[in-house]
Amino acid sequence: MLNVTRVVPLLALVSGSALAASSSGTANLLFSLFWVVLAASVFGMIASKLGVPAVVGQVLAGILIGPSLLNLARPDEFLLSLAELGAVFLLFMVGLETRFRDLLAVGKEALLVAVLGIVIPLALGFGFGLFQGQGNVSALFVGTALVATSVGITAKVLQEMGVLDARFAQVILGAAVIDDILGLTLLAVVSGLGAGESMGAAQVALILGLSVGFVALVLAVGIPLIHRFQPRLQNLSLARMFNVAIVVGLGVAALSTVAGLAPIIGAFLAGMVLAEVKDEVEFESKVHALEAFLAPIFFVVVGLQLDLSVLGTPTVIVAGLILTVLAVIGKVVGGLLGARSMGGQQALLVGVGMVPRGEVGLIVASLGLGAGIINGNVYAEVLLMVLLTTVLAPLALRVLARRAGPEAIAAKA
Repeated sequence: MLNVTRVVPLLALVSGSALAASSSGTANLLFSLFWVVLAASVFGMIASKLGVPAVVGQVLAGILIGPSLLNLARPDEFLLSLAELGAVFLLFMVGLETRFRDLLAVGKEALLVAVLGIVIPLALGFGFGLFQGQGNVSALFVGTALVATSVGITAKVLQEMGVLDARFAQVILGAAVIDDILGLTLLAVVSGLGAGESMGAAQVALILGLSVGFVALVLAVGIPLIHRFQPRLQNLSLARMFNVAIVVGLGVAALSTVAGLAPIIGAFLAGMVLAEVKDEVEFESKVHALEAFLAPIFFVVVGLQLDLSVLGTPTVIVAGLILTVLAVIGKVVGGLLGARSMGGQQALLVGVGMVPRGEVGLIVASLGLGAGIINGNVYAEVLLMVLLTTVLAPLALRVLARRAGPEAIAAKA
């Protein structure tokens, strides 16, 4: 028989201290995460059923549930941190599917694509800013926003298509790493100019040298080291090897920030190092499971950050559309010229693969607005450019890949 004298204190305990432990803040975080994960799953599945890259559905899902429309979730510190972690594991997984020797095979094309994909968009954005009557620094910041490339978005589309080992995909990934190094150096210089600092050639060379040196050091030390420890790693259980892989991935990602690089580049490099032994040591399946949960959060949060309310005037929309056209032209021409030795079809795929600006473009725009370098209208124009390139480029990449045919896609590095 139920003992009431025991049940009442138990209910009091549950309703008091136990529920108090679950604070309203924790509940809000959980509800935000619930909506993000649910939206990512539903819209990613719908997009895939329609033959559209899942990332497009997930970005649109973020816009739908975000502050601009349903306001079910906001890009707060918790979700932004989780999204960055998702991007880190996405690029870590992409690195695991990319061998360093394959990138070396496309090094010349990747370098040309990266350099042209910075110079051309920078010139176009700077010229458009001056045409609008902006100052030199503000116009330069618009050009810098056009330089940005979101490798995470393109990498996920390539992963979904199962073509990460194709030659054009390797060029995109190699160019994206170089693009990140040069782009972040440029961003540091432009931000310094906006703050009234004088950036000498020595300072620019130091920033660039630290970034390039970090990449070279990780690969030069990491690859021989992982081969040396391979026999010991083969004796580890799946769970222990998974822990080793996560420690390596997070560690190199964290160190990359010290060198002035984005953590996703460090994660990508760590993945490439571990890719040298993945055929002999089992851990990839567990990493993929973690990435499959976290990466969609990243894409939804990209959508959450797109505030549609700033697109309030026809002037801003027209200017944003012009900026989008310039953004596409800059990267596509860079791809066509830089990868022309691969043939027109693959060079076009490379150019389109470099188009999405995603979260990188958002970060650049937010920095410019926060520092007072660009005004609200220019920020809105850049925002529209980010939205359109993020959503339309993956669709175009999928269509172009189908038209190119299996022969072009199957061409390996």
